Amino acid sequence: QVQLVESGGGLVQPGGSLRLSCVGSGFTFSNYVMRWYRQAPGKERELVATITSGGHVTYYADSVKGRFTISRDNAKKTEYLQMNSLKPEDTAVYYCNAYLDAGWRKWDYWGQGTQVTVSS
Repeated sequence: QVQLVESGGGLVQPGGSLRLSCVGSGFTFSNYVMRWYRQAPGKERELVATITSGGHVTYYADSVKGRFTISRDNAKKTEYLQMNSLKPEDTAVYYCNAYLDAGWRKWDYWGQGTQVTVSS
């Protein structure tokens, strides 16, 4: 059974930091591109950050570039999102995603989400 379990969300003041974690099980974690998405109330889900299977290439949305850092530990089957200098507009539910495109088939798994609230 495939599972992605996020943790680390919570309430933080503007300018603060949080570190999200996502543990995967039931699939070969090291083969998958890992991503973080977020969805704020009344808005569409947006891609925040991506990291390739080996962890050598990363991508960030312009809105978080320079503040967020995505990483992964394939031995622990875990991806992370270090969020610094948080702003109220970062408030959202953050989702972990595992994605693999083998050409003939695609796999796409999602976690349940973790709430991040940035407020004074």
